[in-house]
Amino acid sequence: MQTNTSSTPTNDSNPYIRFAVAFSQLLKEGKTYPLGNLSSRPKPGRHEDAPRILLCSPHPDDECVIGALPLRLLRERRMNVVNVAVTQGSRRDRQAARLTELQGACDYLGFELVPTRQNGLENIQLATRDRDRDYWDEAVTVLAKIIEQQAPQLIFLPHANDWNSTHIGVHFLVMDALRAMPPGFYCRLVETEFWGAMNEPNLMIESSPADVADLITALSFHAGEVRRNPYHLRLPAWMIDNVRRGGELLGGKGAEPPDYTFATLYRMSQWNRGKVEALDMTSQTFSCDDSLEKLFG
Repeated sequence: MQTNTSSTPTNDSNPYIRFAVAFSQLLKEGKTYPLGNLSSRPKPGRHEDAPRILLCSPHPDDECVIGALPLRLLRERRMNVVNVAVTQGSRRDRQAARLTELQGACDYLGFELVPTRQNGLENIQLATRDRDRDYWDEAVTVLAKIIEQQAPQLIFLPHANDWNSTHIGVHFLVMDALRAMPPGFYCRLVETEFWGAMNEPNLMIESSPADVADLITALSFHAGEVRRNPYHLRLPAWMIDNVRRGGELLGGKGAEPPDYTFATLYRMSQWNRGKVEALDMTSQTFSCDDSLEKLFG
């Protein structure tokens, strides 16, 4: 008896086979698409006196992965988004190239880019915080100075359990930099996730297909990284799964999720009087049709 070794199912009566095959074929097709060097969409006009958003990115590419809400704030509220390249990766032979790739991604999305120093900060991990306090304090000073200069209304940072050691390190670096700010400094904090999921997000932000396409395109500028691991092509699947998780994490167990295709989860709080304070979030899910004004009430 001959065994069918084909990897493509042939039962045309089952629509889910066509559904799964279409995903597989689309992923394979996406690997043939160009990386970077694509024309950007027209950018909204910038206003120097507009509120500023600071993205404290552990690595070049994180600005795209968690960029759904910043992108909407840029486009819908004309806020200035500033990406802080906390590190430029751990491979010194790639740090200059990664900054060039990052500049292309930020230009595509309309984000400003602020490096921390030549080749970025290094060894931003809890082990450094514990064992090399002089270097850590120097890094804190660098970031605190950027925060002071930018005076952001919102600061995006990874949550404290985002698995990757640099992501976790950047969380604590930002918190230490905030403690170095004057007592009256105030801003909203937006914690992000990628490598490790948050247990208690309080925001689910829908993205339109056009915004998702722009985030994927911007990620493709990080060509040296996505050639190794094409995570830009898997970003839509992650955002689809966020709807599944967010529907119950925010709505309660057994709740019906909103009818979104793509979403990103965040946790918003505020830095006030030298500490983190919870917010009374009256609206936790924001569709593409919802005004983001409620985030600042």
